[in-house]
Amino acid sequence: MRKKRGRETDILAKSSEQAFSALVIGASGGIGAAVTQALENDPQCAHVIALSRSRHRLDLTDEDSVAKAAQNIAPGDGFDLVFNAAGILEVDGAGPEKAFKEIDAGAMAKAFAVNAVGTALAFKYFLPMLKRDGRTAFATLSARVGSIGDNRLGGWMSYRASKAALNQIVRCAAIEQSRQNKASVVVALHPGTIQTPLTEKYAKGRYTASPEECAQNLLGVLERLSPEQSGGFFDYAGEAVPW
Repeated sequence: MRKKRGRETDILAKSSEQAFSALVIGASGGIGAAVTQALENDPQCAHVIALSRSRHRLDLTDEDSVAKAAQNIAPGDGFDLVFNAAGILEVDGAGPEKAFKEIDAGAMAKAFAVNAVGTALAFKYFLPMLKRDGRTAFATLSARVGSIGDNRLGGWMSYRASKAALNQIVRCAAIEQSRQNKASVVVALHPGTIQTPLTEKYAKGRYTASPEECAQNLLGVLERLSPEQSGGFFDYAGEAVPW
């Protein structure tokens, strides 16, 4: 598949002669667009379908729109890879809370609707589109701040809690998918801090990767994960993140 560091790599551990197909959800965002581009540039990726809210009216908070998007997809004999890059950090322009006095019930509910319930709907409608045989992968973006064990600073309650809920949903999806295909990998991925106008004010001097670098990192992680690691939570370097 992609050429990386002078060697041939394979996202789904297939033979270098075998093409694969992919679906990207949330393809208009920074990471989603970069993942889509990386897959489109991969000579072994025969087919990429990219879905987004802005272009295809795919709204993960509206089950009818998710169902319609799924109905309009022709996956052939199934996808080898589904990548969900959809998510929300700021709600209606408001940044993450710094203290409980800033909690807004409506904003918190919206964060859960997109990050947790939306991911569950993505699994409901798109997980069955993975091939039933051979190595497949379903990855969804999470965030290290969703880790309970890694929380040392507090704050960001809505975002943290919605991503923690997402992680539990990923674990459940992995267990269910393993009953259909033992060779499948279903994981949550932490992309790191990415260079976008939205994240610029939250970086605070930390290293930020470009969306293109992030896409290569995350796809590289998927290359290395085994079915035994399905249901896990991993960062952009492939290291396990504590729950």
